[in-house]
Amino acid sequence: MKFMRVITIVMLILGLMVSVVSAASKEEKRQSIRNSAQETLDKLYTVHPGARQAVENAVGYAVFRITDVKVVFLGGGGGKGLAIHNATQEETFMRTGDVQVGFGLGIKKFDVVLGFQTQEAYLDFINDKWNVGGQATAAATDSVSGGALEGAVSAGKDTWMYQLTDKGLEASLTIRGIRYFKDKDLN
Repeated sequence: MKFMRVITIVMLILGLMVSVVSAASKEEKRQSIRNSAQETLDKLYTVHPGARQAVENAVGYAVFRITDVKVVFLGGGGGKGLAIHNATQEETFMRTGDVQVGFGLGIKKFDVVLGFQTQEAYLDFINDKWNVGGQATAAATDSVSGGALEGAVSAGKDTWMYQLTDKGLEASLTIRGIRYFKDKDLN
């Protein structure tokens, strides 16, 4: 009986928290994502100053804040973000979700910055035609000048990725089953 009462109270508190979070207007939610994206870019530029030029020279870029939870053999996570086309400054609000299999336990929060070297790569990404699979290579290249993007990893055709944690730029990257898609509520 006592256990059920505690569960009921916890569920009510969680319900109230969700309703408070949901009370934010569409524009407030968008602004929160913009602020988060700018914080991530500022952090990236501090840790790796050369990334600024890579982001500015890309056709477009996307910034996400993601939380992953891993419990024993299964894990998953999700987050929100923003894709921006550099030429038009058009914003596309997006979400992400991932699934992991393997042994582990814990919660990890991290930020991801993706850069798209071609119009095709950018449009495929924002139109949910972009797939991540396999393992990332150790260095990404700039398809325009052929120069290496130090600190970034290749995340697909004409796409590079920086992953940041609270400890700074993460040296290794494991790509899981991950999907990025438009946030229908914010676009």
